[in-house]
Amino acid sequence: MCGIIGYVGLGRASQVITDGLKRLEYRGYDSVGIAVRKVQTTLQTPTEVEIRKDKGMVEEVSAALRFTSMDGNIGIGHTRWATHGAVCRENAHPHTDCSGGIVLAHNGVIENFARLRDELASKGHKFASQTDSEVIAHLIEENAKTQPLIKAFIRTVNMLEGSYAIVAMSASDAEERLFMARRNSPLVIGAGRGEMLCASDIPAMLKYTRTFIPLQEGDIAVISRNGYKIYNQDGSEATRKQISVDWDVEMAQKGGYPHFMLKEIADQKHFINESLASDVSGAGKLVESCGRVDIIAAGTSYHAGIMLSYLLQNSGKVAQAYIASDYPFIAKPDKKTLIIAISQSGETADVLQALRFGKECRKIAITNVVGSTITTLADCVVYLNAGPEVGVAATKTFTAQLAVIYKMFYGKEKLKPVSGLIEAMLGHDNEIKAIAQKIAGKENAFFIARGRNVPIAYEGSLKFKEITYIHSEAYPGGELKHGTLSLIVPGVPVVALAPKDETLQKLLGNIREAKARGAFILAITDDDEVRGESDLSIPLPPGIDPVLYPFALIVPLQLLAYHTSVLRGINPDRPRNLAKSVTVE
Repeated sequence: MCGIIGYVGLGRASQVITDGLKRLEYRGYDSVGIAVRKVQTTLQTPTEVEIRKDKGMVEEVSAALRFTSMDGNIGIGHTRWATHGAVCRENAHPHTDCSGGIVLAHNGVIENFARLRDELASKGHKFASQTDSEVIAHLIEENAKTQPLIKAFIRTVNMLEGSYAIVAMSASDAEERLFMARRNSPLVIGAGRGEMLCASDIPAMLKYTRTFIPLQEGDIAVISRNGYKIYNQDGSEATRKQISVDWDVEMAQKGGYPHFMLKEIADQKHFINESLASDVSGAGKLVESCGRVDIIAAGTSYHAGIMLSYLLQNSGKVAQAYIASDYPFIAKPDKKTLIIAISQSGETADVLQALRFGKECRKIAITNVVGSTITTLADCVVYLNAGPEVGVAATKTFTAQLAVIYKMFYGKEKLKPVSGLIEAMLGHDNEIKAIAQKIAGKENAFFIARGRNVPIAYEGSLKFKEITYIHSEAYPGGELKHGTLSLIVPGVPVVALAPKDETLQKLLGNIREAKARGAFILAITDDDEVRGESDLSIPLPPGIDPVLYPFALIVPLQLLAYHTSVLRGINPDRPRNLAKSVTVE
């Protein structure tokens, strides 16, 4: 998840782009770059594109390289969240072809880039970076040898597998145009007077226009200062609806949402595809070769680790998930042990200390941050590709962790319905808000589930307590009668994760146990009998593959925590006493 902005018009492109990059920095901040097509002084002067880029934050890099001094009326900018290649100047965007004439910025993950790169290299193309994105520029160059630029761009897009938002321009183009395409990554056109813009998000363009045209999945577009054209992937023209927005700047940075947490919950339906594009092949080979797997993590990541332990155990492996801070006191890893460490930030102190404890072990790191400390301690790294998460409470990064973990066992094909499941559950937002009104005044809550749904109950309870300040606990349903039933009093909320899988009948018995003691039962279910036993329920879509229930169950739990927090007058983005990256033990 990175940020792109493009501009073509009569104004100073570098100024517009630099301003937009500052508003997009929440999408990525490890490196930044800008490319501007220079003004042609005479008809005999060849047109050139100047590129300035480096690792670092937008403010520092733009000041050091004097972005706004670049002269020209058309350009593109990019702020990066690394997915392929280290954080360095060479891997920063924009990227070019061999000649430097084709310049582009790209968000997303090109899954077939290795094959395309090899084919291009065999034709003499030279690459200057480790990124998948650079391949696109060379493909355009190759295709433009035999056809007009727009057709070359369309052909290139149709050769790509994976996710992308692309904005490209050419120094040799007789017109001043930007070429755009999107798939599983957002891209929006901004329509001004005598100028046109495009960006990953509306906030980057809000200073210059309030009229926007969101591109749809698979769209290809061309903008010039006089307007825009949109094409289907077969090259036929398409029409898209314009929208007008009336947001203030703070609201715009949140995409129109009142809080980053709600935006990040909603964004899961899009960015889960980038997580599913992550390369897990190296991790899979290490897992196959080992006899014992120790999983170390903390907080939300620990819940993902429990899910991973279940999947490993079901595949016949000896596996256990450990709280990272206790790992050195409990475990005795040896050189035959594989350690899988999970950390959203890659800087979680407890996890790093536990990794160092396993000196002789082979190690896999699952993280969201390229170049973080955890990546330097691991033999193999799996990236979440979820982009920066602003809200302290993890939402999309947890779902991304589930995605890459599941991909290791089930492959991408089985996981194709996940995005649709998330979107379906997001459609119950108003119902969940109404439910939150009924429990916002409570002092305690309990979450129950069985089987592979238990880690989701743990995570739902954690989300609930950390941003609502209501005490909550989660249990496998069978544990209620081993002590917790003494806490079930009339009116206490019990949230039951009750999908129609092999755990249903046992969990139904636990629901009845709690109900008999006066509990207020809220069920997330696709079963009529459970609905009949519940005070309120949130429906699951019909026909879900039982393996995929966790992806559908987590979304309403995130929304329930969010709405309850807001109703209690709490800022869910900044819960008290908590930090996004826990860098102390």
